[in-house]
Amino acid sequence: MKVRLRKCFGALVTCLGLWPILAFAQSSDLSQNLAACKAGRDSCDRSKLSQSEATDVALAAHGRNVANCRSGYDSCDRSRLSEPETIALAVADHQRNVTDCNDGMQSCDPSKLTTFEARAMAVAEKQRNLAACKDGAVACDRSKLTPSETEAVNIARRQLNASDCENGAGLCDHAQLTPTQTKDTTAAEHQRNAQNCQNGWDECDHSKLTPLQAKQTASSEHQRNFSACKDGQETCDYAKLSTTEAKTLADAEHKRNYAACLKGYGYCDPSRLTPTEAGAIPTKKPDVR
Repeated sequence: MKVRLRKCFGALVTCLGLWPILAFAQSSDLSQNLAACKAGRDSCDRSKLSQSEATDVALAAHGRNVANCRSGYDSCDRSRLSEPETIALAVADHQRNVTDCNDGMQSCDPSKLTTFEARAMAVAEKQRNLAACKDGAVACDRSKLTPSETEAVNIARRQLNASDCENGAGLCDHAQLTPTQTKDTTAAEHQRNAQNCQNGWDECDHSKLTPLQAKQTASSEHQRNFSACKDGQETCDYAKLSTTEAKTLADAEHKRNYAACLKGYGYCDPSRLTPTEAGAIPTKKPDVR
């Protein structure tokens, strides 16, 4: 009898111990299901919702439908909108169409514009075409320009061409430059070439340098080579170093090698140490096993 009571008591204790775990698992499942229902996911099981949760899910679904309608999505169900929501959607749709038309978007429906809005769209379209022509864009339609606009476009295009030629960018047409613009462009090209040469860039033509620029370029190239040698870069050309520079680098390398041998860290070449330096290097103790 006592054994049977102990078994029952043990089973009861086990059940009580597992109850919090089971309750937590069930609560977690219900929370996940509620989140799935609010998000409109297929995994939603509405039968597990309480009355208040079902109300919250319905409100979330309605709000999602309103957002879909405002965004113009196909999933929009206008029949589920309230009258104020339907009116607000119509206002938003109309304004979006007006904006699309003024911006020249393909989604524009001119038939839905008022007379005033259609005139505003025509003005915006004219301004866009004028800007495109001044910028030399493909969308430019010169047939829609007035004589005064055509002249303004021609002036803008000449200025843009001069700027492209002077900056070495874009589509430069030297034939359209005035004598003054040609002079400015030549000076800019000459200065740009000198900078390219001093910086060691590929777009350098040494034959176009003045004697002073050639001297400055040679000095810059020499300094870059010396820096490359100091940093141990593969672009270093030791043959181009002066006697003083070569000695400076050799002394620095000797100090580095001695420090590496002394500290046991870094590449060490014992054969390059002086007898005094070699004597200062700690001898390696044999491993004791």
